[in-house]
Amino acid sequence: MRQLIFNADVGEEAGFDAEIMPYVSWCNIACGSHAGGDEEIRKTIRLALDHGVKIGAHPSYPDRQNFGRVKMEMSNDDLIKTITDQIRLVKFYVEQMGGELHHVKPHGALYNEAVKNEEVASSILNAVKNIDKSLVVITQKKHKDSYLSGQGLKVKYEAFADRNYNEDLSLVSRSENNAVLINPHDVFNHVFKMVSEGRVKVKSGAELPIFFDTICVHGDNPKSVAILKHLHAKFKTLSLL
Repeated sequence: MRQLIFNADVGEEAGFDAEIMPYVSWCNIACGSHAGGDEEIRKTIRLALDHGVKIGAHPSYPDRQNFGRVKMEMSNDDLIKTITDQIRLVKFYVEQMGGELHHVKPHGALYNEAVKNEEVASSILNAVKNIDKSLVVITQKKHKDSYLSGQGLKVKYEAFADRNYNEDLSLVSRSENNAVLINPHDVFNHVFKMVSEGRVKVKSGAELPIFFDTICVHGDNPKSVAILKHLHAKFKTLSLL
C-alpha cells in the first residue's frame, strides 16, 4: 500500500485548525467568500508554514449566508472572476509570508457542480489558468470528468474520509442523517477499505472501485481532530504515514 496524503479544509473559523495541521500534508484555505477573511487567511497560512503543510486555495460561490453549500446561478464570466480573485488573494498572502501556493480545491456546491457540469468546471480551470498553470487542481475521479482532459493542468483526485457516498460516487447530501461520519473508528474502517482494497462502501451497501491521490477530512467536522488523530495513529502503525 502507498503512503497516504491527508488534506483538510481550513481557514473556515471552525476553531480546529491549530490541532488539525500536525496531521495533514495539504490544506485548503477558505478565500473569504464562504468563510474566513484576510486575517483568518494569514493566520491559517502561518499555521501551515509552521507545520510544513502544502497550501491550497479553497474558493467557493460568493455565499457566506449558506457557507457556500448552495448552488448559485452566475454567468461564466462572473464565476471566473470571483474564483480568480479568491485564488489571487490567498496566493498573495502565501507569497508575502514566504510560502508557495500548491493547489486549488473548490468548496461545497462549487466543487459538486464542477464534477457534473462542464461549464462550471471550465470556469474553475480558466480561473486557475489566470493565476498559475502550475497549480494542482483537486477534484474527484469520475468517468464523466472529461473536461479535465487536454486542459494542460495538473490534477489530483481525492476521496473523503468523513463522508458517505451514493451509488454514482457523489457524496450523500448533507440534508440526510448519514451524510457525515463522526465516529473515528467508523471513519478508519471507511478509509481502510479504500486504501487496502481500492473500494468504497456506498449508501446501498454495494462496494465500488474508487481512485484517489489524497484523502480529505473536513475541518468543520466537530470530530475532525479526533478523526485525524485516530487515522494518523492507525496508519502510522501500518507504515503508511
